[in-house]
Amino acid sequence: MNINFILYVRDQAESRGFYAIALGIPPRLDVPGMTEFELAPGCVLGLMPEKGIKRLLPSMPDPELAGGTPRAEVYLTVPDPAACHARALAAGARELSPLGPRDWGDKAAYSLDPDGHVLAFAARL
Repeated sequence: MNINFILYVRDQAESRGFYAIALGIPPRLDVPGMTEFELAPGCVLGLMPEKGIKRLLPSMPDPELAGGTPRAEVYLTVPDPAACHARALAAGARELSPLGPRDWGDKAAYSLDPDGHVLAFAARL
């Protein structure tokens, strides 16, 4: 089984640049309409322009109208959440909460990516 998570983004090139810096890896696929980052074997984070998804959602609210509204959270467990969070901030993320212990047993830092998606980097305490 492969797992693909796809975020709808305002500007594919801007989001590609942001995630390449924040994740510290290049995309494995980057074509008009889709950018993919392999997070782990069989697990992919995709970036699709909002305009591209509208064809599949003709009777639903327009994703472009929700710009800047948090619509998803990407929670990544990584070896060094502080370094990942710092890269995200350097790439233009807006910090929501610095790295700190969480009630569920992780230490995690939260930010917003350029499209308003919540991005968390975490590790077990």
